[in-house]
Amino acid sequence: MSIRLKLGVTLAALSFAGAALAQTPAAKPSRIRGDIVALDGDVLKVHRRSGDTVSIELKPAVTVSAVKSMQLSDIKPGSFVGTAATTGTDGKLTATEVVVFPEAARGTGEGHYDWDLGPNSTMTNANVDTVVQGTSGRNLKLSYKGGNNEVTVPPNVPIVTFTTAARTDLTPGKKVFIVATAASQGTYVAQRVVVEKDGVAPPM
Repeated sequence: MSIRLKLGVTLAALSFAGAALAQTPAAKPSRIRGDIVALDGDVLKVHRRSGDTVSIELKPAVTVSAVKSMQLSDIKPGSFVGTAATTGTDGKLTATEVVVFPEAARGTGEGHYDWDLGPNSTMTNANVDTVVQGTSGRNLKLSYKGGNNEVTVPPNVPIVTFTTAARTDLTPGKKVFIVATAASQGTYVAQRVVVEKDGVAPPM
């Protein structure tokens, strides 16, 4: 990978992660998940999981990125990750996806907070202290400012990191994860776009 491409991946990860995987009191952007219907000029139409189709404006400076698959064995002590998880009746966390951040994005969105992938869904952006083989997968012991927790990562959970993409990747049928702000009349303005590429859909 060239230095220029590495820089592009890092910048895309930093800019996306700051908006998509961070929860701040001042701003709660909408997270749009679904399939691309069409890209007409600067307007992306997406059929959401909820069943409706929305229009999202893509301004010239909006970041378009993708994700590529990693292996569970790629997560080591010292990695900085973001993991969505569900909380069981026993209070234990089970991961539904894991994003491994590049080193330059360490600390982005650090903490543990509610997420919107389903009931009892949370997001933890944290440092991996230890990786231990458990009965249901690998257990990641995580620490972040103000706390720590442990997440079990089952073998079938998607594990990804960021890679580059472009508007030309925004083709009908591709799955997308978009962070956007609401505009007038039910439309949105995109802040960040993560698109399916090489068969790897954004799991966030």
